[in-house]
Amino acid sequence: MSDMLENNQTAPTTSVSVKQIEDKEPKWYVVHTYSGYENKVKADIEKTIENRRLQDQMFEVMVPLQDVVEMKNGARKTVSKKLFPGYVLVHMIKNDVTWYVVRNTRGVTGFVGPGSEPVPLTEAEMRKLGVKADSVEIDVALGDVIKVISGAWEGTMGTIKDINSNKQSVTIDVDIFGRSTSVEIGFGDIQKM
Repeated sequence: MSDMLENNQTAPTTSVSVKQIEDKEPKWYVVHTYSGYENKVKADIEKTIENRRLQDQMFEVMVPLQDVVEMKNGARKTVSKKLFPGYVLVHMIKNDVTWYVVRNTRGVTGFVGPGSEPVPLTEAEMRKLGVKADSVEIDVALGDVIKVISGAWEGTMGTIKDINSNKQSVTIDVDIFGRSTSVEIGFGDIQKM
């Protein structure tokens, strides 16, 4: 080694292969949590998505619920119970960033899958849970002028700057206090002009 340094040669380096986890399409993944922490984990992941602006990589976090009829003191009462206590579903594009966000959320013990490798749910498994992969087709394109027909921006006109079919939304620029601001609007809330 000292001979190499004297001759201005570089020391050999060892290359560590780091497996990058990367997907192009969003899929549903199951995350294991501490029992009773499902809603807290859901809220924390959603807050992180908002803070780190990961809306284009992480789309939905869900705690599957089912309605159950209970009898208490002779009265029928319908209550929502967790379908899978200790589990949360996350719809995301798997990559190093999204994996890290979910894995390092307080209350998460890991993804469901061999080792630490997340395994996505199949479409058939998601249909059994009542989650449909509906694809909505709209007749708008970039640059089209649309009118917002419902929601907080109802009555607003704007030009489409981006179309996100995964989130089923469009981004338009609106004028707020004399400044152009980008706003995301769902497909169901717009009408082509």
